[in-house]
Amino acid sequence: MVQYVSSSSLLLAAVLFMVLQPYWATAVTYNVVNLGAKGDGHTDSTKAFLNAWAAACGSASPATIYVPPGRYLLRNAVFRGCKNHAITFRIDATLVAPSDYRVIGNAANWLAFQDVTGVSIIGGVLDGQGTGLWACKRSGKSCPNGATTLGLTKSNNILIRGLTSLNSQMFHIVINGCHIVKLQGVRVSASGHSPNTDGIHVQLSSGVTILDTQIKTGDDCVSIGPGATNLWIENVACGPGHGISIGSLGKDLEEEGVQNVTVKTVTFTGSQNGVRIKSWARASNGFVKGVVFQHILMVNVQNPIVIDQNYCPGHKNCPGQVSGVKVSDVTYQDIHGTSASEVAVKFDCSSKNPCSGIKLQDVKLTYRNKAPESSCVNAGGMASGFVEPASCL
Repeated sequence: MVQYVSSSSLLLAAVLFMVLQPYWATAVTYNVVNLGAKGDGHTDSTKAFLNAWAAACGSASPATIYVPPGRYLLRNAVFRGCKNHAITFRIDATLVAPSDYRVIGNAANWLAFQDVTGVSIIGGVLDGQGTGLWACKRSGKSCPNGATTLGLTKSNNILIRGLTSLNSQMFHIVINGCHIVKLQGVRVSASGHSPNTDGIHVQLSSGVTILDTQIKTGDDCVSIGPGATNLWIENVACGPGHGISIGSLGKDLEEEGVQNVTVKTVTFTGSQNGVRIKSWARASNGFVKGVVFQHILMVNVQNPIVIDQNYCPGHKNCPGQVSGVKVSDVTYQDIHGTSASEVAVKFDCSSKNPCSGIKLQDVKLTYRNKAPESSCVNAGGMASGFVEPASCL
């Protein structure tokens, strides 16, 4: 017996097929092991990873590059932009840099993504094996600068979730010239004495969000450079490290400003600084404005709240000059805890461009169970609520 299907039913079926086709089309997966990678910690798997990237880029549908458990040695790898704007690295493994720091010591990055869109990096451990370079730098010998572990350049719509970075030679993660980047559940770990190992550095980028992250390192936990705008940092644990720093700014005369930065719900433990803004004591057209530091806990922090506009490392190229960077509209709200030094709040601003619009609200810091001191130079603003140390604005 022949059954007839109405034209309206056929039309409905066709429409459903068109609507649901993206969901039926399973994202293609490229396993790096199937492309020659070996998770033995000794075999250079760089080529296999780059081949996986090339295959994912050539896919017309969303693609996943899967790294199964193991330790994969990568000499260094640059993943460049392609037409596929839906590529996921799913890493259930540790990626290992060469043990000889000289191999990548003069490279800008160990791993880099350039001109990419829609890339997600989920899970994994990046082991930069930087201890050898740190020892070289401490010895006073001539050493390479060191490589950033993970560099993101001129890229958009990036997600990094559940990633761990260990013992980077230099900066752990650098976000440069990017738009819409989300880091969540990231872990950064290096010795508190490791030089120049900033946890996350952001510059010339907008729409960067850093959430639920733990950073232990030898330099800034988060450093915010020129041209960072619309930056949101929330629920971060910092220490050891040098705190969360805007700057240093003003190294160059022509420099983009920093604005619309929110740092909230952060705990600093035993760090050199808490929330810091610093600029070189030299001419610049840079600026900082629209910054909020909110709901901050300081635990034995050397300099809990600091603006330093007389930064002049080595007293070279800046003695006798004053900072041209304009700092304005900075709010410190609900900040409490303990200072490891007697001066817990220090605003050392430019004599040429005094800080303006500084707001202190509900600040309670103690030093050895007593009230600490505050210091203001060329700083203007107001205090409200309970503020200790007493405001010097």
